[in-house]
Amino acid sequence: MRHLYHYWFSPFSRKIRIAMLEKEMEFELELELPWKRRHEFLVLNPAGTVPILIEEDGSTICGNVALTEYLDEAYDQFPLLGKTPSEKAEVRRLTEWFDDKFNTEVTELVISEKVMKRYLKMGETEAAAIRFANQNIKHHLQYISYLTDRRNWLAGDDFSYADIAAAAHISCVDFFGDVPWDHYPEARDWYARIKSRPSMQKILKDNIAGFIPSKHYSNPDF
Repeated sequence: MRHLYHYWFSPFSRKIRIAMLEKEMEFELELELPWKRRHEFLVLNPAGTVPILIEEDGSTICGNVALTEYLDEAYDQFPLLGKTPSEKAEVRRLTEWFDDKFNTEVTELVISEKVMKRYLKMGETEAAAIRFANQNIKHHLQYISYLTDRRNWLAGDDFSYADIAAAAHISCVDFFGDVPWDHYPEARDWYARIKSRPSMQKILKDNIAGFIPSKHYSNPDF
């Protein structure tokens, strides 16, 4: 059985989990708290980050981008990177948008303030950082609304890594109820479609010790 090292509030872990579930791959989850920097974990990935995939033959694949590409090359059923060169370029562009820009401007701020400070006992949440993230997310929801008004999914006709990456990041923030859905109905309708997928439902049903999600978090009809 293959194993996937993950952490609940790592959007990159969520992205790879969703992709593997979409590809109907069987795997067992191994919870890893990266800040503990266990020796055995650092041996697997000296960068000390999740996700990490241990294949059935013992091979180790780590790194968000490397795993994204690996899964589509090694398991080409249900392709998530697109089919043509232009489709793949657009999927990669938008995946990078959420994994880089959204992560820096929104996800990292929310998780740092509402999760990491609690685990690491780093003091009270800074309201200014949360306000900054709340302001930033509006621009991203506007962009999602713009894209979904013109396309079936974010990158085009087909569900792809672009949708998975966006949903992975948004779900981390939505756990705390910090997404202003009422002002962005097109983005909400897009996210509701993703929440209805079995792969996403499994992620949203995680029981995270010490945290209670927002009331609408796992409900597709929010």
